[in-house]
Amino acid sequence: MTELFGLPFLTGLALAVLLPIAGVWLRLREEWLAALAVAHLAGAGAVIALALSLPSLPGALVAAMLGMLGRHIPGAGNSAYGWLILAGWAITLLIAANSPLGETLARQVIEGQLYFTGPIELGAAVVLLGLTLALRRRIDRLELATRLLPPADAAERSRRRRLALITDLLLAALLAAGTLSIGLMATFALVLLPAWAAFRCATDWRQASRLAVGIGVIGYLAAFALALMFDQPFAAVLVATLLVLASAVRQLAPRGR
Repeated sequence: MTELFGLPFLTGLALAVLLPIAGVWLRLREEWLAALAVAHLAGAGAVIALALSLPSLPGALVAAMLGMLGRHIPGAGNSAYGWLILAGWAITLLIAANSPLGETLARQVIEGQLYFTGPIELGAAVVLLGLTLALRRRIDRLELATRLLPPADAAERSRRRRLALITDLLLAALLAAGTLSIGLMATFALVLLPAWAAFRCATDWRQASRLAVGIGVIGYLAAFALALMFDQPFAAVLVATLLVLASAVRQLAPRGR
């Protein structure tokens, strides 16, 4: 059992730490819908790559990065993210319907393939974990300063733009890795729900980040065990578990703000 599920478990555990961190950043920006949009684009990119007999990860990364960089277009906002969601959904289904692999491609994107992940996916997750931990404090300061303080001068404005670009590329990579490993909606759930609960209960930024990661990890561990125990699809079990857990935290914990 350990040999069969060890690598997938570790891959998912890394994502359960990373995606809630991404969710906290996106929620502070009030751009949480970007997670669903970019995940759809990552799925579409993966399907296109597989249909062309290419590796899915580069296709997903390129599509996700293009979607994340779209936020820098003047006038982009939630309407643009809605447009990207619909575009990604349509592309995924149309390519899948006209590909020899057909339904298999679409199912991989929607439901994920955590149990079939291996050293490559785990390696990617570990690299992303290292990058995120190395950049986290700088990104935290950037997001808080962007939200609360106007730039002092042109040099500060330029520095913020450069770091924002790096942050967007990192977010795109996290969402692409999540979509390919645990599926589109499970990725969105790990981004949205832990941060949603944490922002209700936390009294400060660090507490919100820690609480979001805690909810993500606990939800993941419970879902992994339940899915194996009852032979259920992991992605659906994870989404359901996070819905219950995040809602319970919001209702039972004292409100932080």
